[in-house]
Amino acid sequence: MSWLCALLGLQAGNAVAGCNVELLRELGWQVQVSDAAHAEVSAGTPCQRGSLAQAHAQGELQLRFSAAQDDAQREQMAASLLQQPASRCAFAFKLGAAARQASARLQGNPGYRFSALQLGWIGFGARGAKHQGWQRFRSFGRGYVPLAGNARALDAFYSGQVRSECGVGRQVAQLATLRELFGDAAFDTAFTAGELSIGTFLTLHDTPSILLGSSAGELFADGKAVRTAAMGRQAFMGVPGFIAHVFERKYLDDINNQAENFIITDISDAAAQALAQHGGLAWYDAQNRRIWELARQLPAQGRRGFERLLYERDAALRQALSAPQRDVVAQIDTLLSDPVYQQLMLYVHRKGVKPLGYHVVRLLDRNPRTPFAIDLALHNLHTTIYQRWLGSRLQACAAASTIKRGEPWN
Repeated sequence: MSWLCALLGLQAGNAVAGCNVELLRELGWQVQVSDAAHAEVSAGTPCQRGSLAQAHAQGELQLRFSAAQDDAQREQMAASLLQQPASRCAFAFKLGAAARQASARLQGNPGYRFSALQLGWIGFGARGAKHQGWQRFRSFGRGYVPLAGNARALDAFYSGQVRSECGVGRQVAQLATLRELFGDAAFDTAFTAGELSIGTFLTLHDTPSILLGSSAGELFADGKAVRTAAMGRQAFMGVPGFIAHVFERKYLDDINNQAENFIITDISDAAAQALAQHGGLAWYDAQNRRIWELARQLPAQGRRGFERLLYERDAALRQALSAPQRDVVAQIDTLLSDPVYQQLMLYVHRKGVKPLGYHVVRLLDRNPRTPFAIDLALHNLHTTIYQRWLGSRLQACAAASTIKRGEPWN
């Protein structure tokens, strides 16, 4: 709440500078002045669009001030619009771009490797964590905070030699998304070191972590994406989640692949519509179960057998199957052709960005005795993070405005 109070103070104090209106424009609102007696707002449903250009083409994110409004009235109206759902959807376009940029940079670092849980959650190599900008606060690689600058610390995962399992990989992807969203300078000042803690998920709850700790603020719980699917396509951007085993632990053959943690980097219009039509992810858990049942009718093909057979569609493997087995494969192909499996794109450390269907198929190889379910994780992208971003941008605007006027700014 302290950040929200500070934000409201910035919005009120910056009226002369026009920062609230400027921030609407930065989010993608098209702002004009008309001769109408009253202001006109056409917010629309931009979360359902694939881009700002598509939203504008639909007449959305349009604001026409009345020429009769003075600057203070316009600023007050803009401050109110910044808190409306359409503005949060406009922000989601920025989140998606940031998540894709962060994922590409993480995926592009061959020095960022995967390790099994028993080897420790995080390892910084022979020269240690401090050399790469991190300070340990829990033993066995279970907790680290940035040591000398937030952006510098994230560079360890962009270009350094680091290893972690996929849970930390998800945390790093979430923090890297924030870095790309805020920019390096603002990323260093908008968050304390403790807010960027990484480690076990249990560890984060006992820290000021912006993801899951005391600084997280209002968390959005929507495990099966019921509300997210109803909001529209852009509501999925940057959202974290996990794919986890359904049957109990004794049915796991590969304990290091008992789950896959991800962030969503993109989703097509067709996939978003399918999720909305089916009311979220629960329907796809049932589809996963059916895919698993069908796969159990097929012969084992080695360590990557199902990945080669069903994802890479290896012609030689398919030709070697009997006619009844090829019929089973055809049924699985039909299930996997759903746009959610093909066009819901996930970043998973160390697999990079791949569609959901890839992960469902891969886990048939790693843990063939249990189906897997998909959930979105708790997040604060549209609450705390949005308010932090607004505050950061308003602060920067106010600073620039006072410099232009030649006045000191505190």
